Amino acid sequence: MDELPQLFNVLKGEMSLVGPRPIITAELELYNDEVDYYLLSKPGMTGLWQVSGRSDVDYDTRVYLDAWYVKNWSMWNDIAILFKTINVVLKKDGAY
Repeated sequence: MDELPQLFNVLKGEMSLVGPRPIITAELELYNDEVDYYLLSKPGMTGLWQVSGRSDVDYDTRVYLDAWYVKNWSMWNDIAILFKTINVVLKKDGAY
């Protein structure tokens, strides 16, 4: 369970259950015009990118999905992403 330390970050309020996945500072430049959207939200343990193919999608698509998530945030989207995450984890979709 390599995500366990992140659960502690969620409990401390440093992360969210759902949101864009954490990135390193050097990756911020890859977000171009969408970087402000990324910076508006807390990083999440899971997110739209994870349930949309994860390693099977290119980085530009990841940026698009992260920005779309922030622009269209809703509790219902978060609930849907959480349920989809369970399915992705069980099927090991997009994981290498």
